[in-house]
Amino acid sequence: MLKDLTRTELLAKYDVPAPRYTSYPTVPYWSENPTSAQWIAALQQTFAQNPDTPWSLYIHIPFCESLCTFCGCNTFITQNHDNERTYTKAIHQEWESYLAQVPQLKTAPIRQIHLGGGTPTFFSGKSLKRLLEPIMAMVNLDPAKFEGSIEVGPRVTSREHLEALRELGFQRISMGVQDFNPEVQHLINRIQPYEMTRDLTLLAREVGFESVNYDLIYGLPAQTLDSFRETAVTTINLRPDRIALYSFAFVPWIKKAHRLFTEDDLPKGADKRALYEIARELFLEAGYVELGLDHFALPDDNLYRAYEQGELHRNFMGYTDMRTDILLGLGVSSISEAPTCFHQNEKLISSYKKRALAGEIPTLRGHLLDAEDQQQREQILQFMTQQQVALHDEAQVEDVRGYLAELLHDGLVKIDGWELAMTERGRPFLRNAAMALDMRLRRNKPDTRVFSQSV
Repeated sequence: MLKDLTRTELLAKYDVPAPRYTSYPTVPYWSENPTSAQWIAALQQTFAQNPDTPWSLYIHIPFCESLCTFCGCNTFITQNHDNERTYTKAIHQEWESYLAQVPQLKTAPIRQIHLGGGTPTFFSGKSLKRLLEPIMAMVNLDPAKFEGSIEVGPRVTSREHLEALRELGFQRISMGVQDFNPEVQHLINRIQPYEMTRDLTLLAREVGFESVNYDLIYGLPAQTLDSFRETAVTTINLRPDRIALYSFAFVPWIKKAHRLFTEDDLPKGADKRALYEIARELFLEAGYVELGLDHFALPDDNLYRAYEQGELHRNFMGYTDMRTDILLGLGVSSISEAPTCFHQNEKLISSYKKRALAGEIPTLRGHLLDAEDQQQREQILQFMTQQQVALHDEAQVEDVRGYLAELLHDGLVKIDGWELAMTERGRPFLRNAAMALDMRLRRNKPDTRVFSQSV
């Protein structure tokens, strides 16, 4: 284990803006925007090559009753639940527009349906069924591999929600916890007593959910080593199957709510990373396994089994236990992907509804991947899921060796033949090392802040 001084120096040295690589190219470097027709053609081409291409569905529900000041998601703050009806109508119309042009979505096996937000359980249980049942009745749910999952807010989630979702075949829920400390909760405007999270966890298991995930965030205002140790211990006592331990991405130039506090209010650099390390040590001692970037799972969870079998995947939904070549996103701001194209819907809810209800594919932007993009996408995906990757040839080996000279010198990465790999010592610097494979970033270094800090 590194001495404190050495760790502090390394964290200070490498705490630079870096992408999280949920996609490649990363969104700031999307340049070849597709038209709606080009996006549809990318889907059609994929299914033409294999009509049985497995696919996944993501539905974005942006509504929240109050704003959490740490949030970086595309949200719409309201207490008007009439939005459930009008938004469902827009989603269904968008879905019909896709079916009219890509009928294989009815017959090809669907392996994942994920609802994210916002707070998907802003919708009542009945409204969730009203949203999902017509879509699920039209598709070919893969009987061997289908997984339904949803992000839930413990403050607004009830037995009605969980029973409705189980009736639909959903097996996994992800709870936004962030931190159990009352002072931290107050500062991020998310008052969520321990008992609320505990009771929903027990209820989910009683109702029959197979996997429960907690989202925690380190680097929030007022977090200390002692307080975050207590959050980690409390988490372990509740024994979620998975834990996502995210670094707070402070991006006030993108999210106005982040301007409610300053960088001086937040733990930074080595102080911030120490929060992660103390939780990590406790999670590992409790039997969790660290996977990829800031994720942990128990050995009997599907995410760990996917990691062991080399099948762990990463996309805009985060780490998943299976890969599909098509991810179709419905709803405002949703991002979709196919082997040759990324596509994002309108980000303003009024624009999204107007275009979806008019029968349009509500394209905002995207990216058409060229051959180099596709090649580097596969390398970065492997590196972010397995912490090692085969380089293409001697020229790339020498290029990466030069770019990562400092990380090699510091023992954070190693190159053996044509293989690049992280060392155990280098785990905190996975994002830094991945930039060696990111030619769009290297050729077009941003003049302004684009990404959050890597540590």
